[in-house]
Amino acid sequence: MQETSFQAPKFSRNQKDDFGPTVRKRVNEYFKVNNLSKTGDYRIWIKAVVLFLLYIVPFILLLLYGSEMNFFTFYGLWLLMGVGIAGMGLGIMHDACHGSMFKSKKLNDFVGQFTLNFIAGSTINWKIQHNVLHHSYTNVDGYDEDISPSGVMRFSPNQERKPFYKYQAYYAWFFYGLMTFIWATFKDIGQMPRFHKMGLLKQLGKSYRQEWIALIVRKVFYFAIFLALPIYVIDIPWYYVVSGWFAMHFVAGLILGVIFQCAHVIPSTSYPGLDENHQLENDVATHQMLTTANFGNDNWFLSWFAGGLNFQIEHHLFPNVCHVHHKDISKIVRETAEEFGVPYQYTPSFAKALAGHARFLDTLGKKDF
Repeated sequence: MQETSFQAPKFSRNQKDDFGPTVRKRVNEYFKVNNLSKTGDYRIWIKAVVLFLLYIVPFILLLLYGSEMNFFTFYGLWLLMGVGIAGMGLGIMHDACHGSMFKSKKLNDFVGQFTLNFIAGSTINWKIQHNVLHHSYTNVDGYDEDISPSGVMRFSPNQERKPFYKYQAYYAWFFYGLMTFIWATFKDIGQMPRFHKMGLLKQLGKSYRQEWIALIVRKVFYFAIFLALPIYVIDIPWYYVVSGWFAMHFVAGLILGVIFQCAHVIPSTSYPGLDENHQLENDVATHQMLTTANFGNDNWFLSWFAGGLNFQIEHHLFPNVCHVHHKDISKIVRETAEEFGVPYQYTPSFAKALAGHARFLDTLGKKDF
């Protein structure tokens, strides 16, 4: 397959009143003065154990007693596993793949891949889509793949509007529910050659052939353990197991979808375009402030379960800082943003953020900009 060179958009070199350097300096000073590491501590390590058990314990119970369970217990355990998958993705895998869970790169890589194995995912594909493309070019159409849902929805005013998008505020939730199911089945298979052709695998020092082999091995392992094994062990018709497995993924995908989209696809965020020089209007830090929003920051359970991703502003400004520090550094970020006249976008509750996302989906589906 012929590789091409990835043409990365350029950011403006004009810092908006030095907001970026100032907020970075102040946050770095916070960690230095308080003698804190930017990586995780006991809070995320305890969470890792709890969320892993939330997935693996129901799975073991299904293998041991699934043949004797009633309808509600059987499917309830699969749904609980879906919550566990979402929690591991948000609260463990995300930090590990950003290199912020541990100081050790090897430990971060191991935990990141270990948790991704529960949806048969590829670490390198996730890092390219999320760390490289989404974090670097947030809400930029054609680069941020989190706002490019393969022609079934419109997530940006810069995208073409199709007639059936007027219904997307109603059917979007179904497609969100398919997120991890698609990931487990065929998403990686399409992404791998595309990222290779773009030259992004090479840029990260990865071998196309080796990554393909690793991906195939992981998917075979995943489907053997988490689908074939329960079909073989649980003495009920196979389609009950398959439907439970699908329900698990639907719950996980729906949770992940709404958490991520409520931070970027809402009425107040921006969708920057490129000028004739392939350049964006703002510097990196200001770009992140315009395209990212927080929600429900006072909701302790949401902050715990979502891995601090309701503090999306802090995460995008400091992706290598573990989420257990987001609440503390958010005070610094907000005060600095107010000082420099940079927007700090915040919705008080998750429910209001979700309603805003739904309204914006409706607007995107019915109107051109």
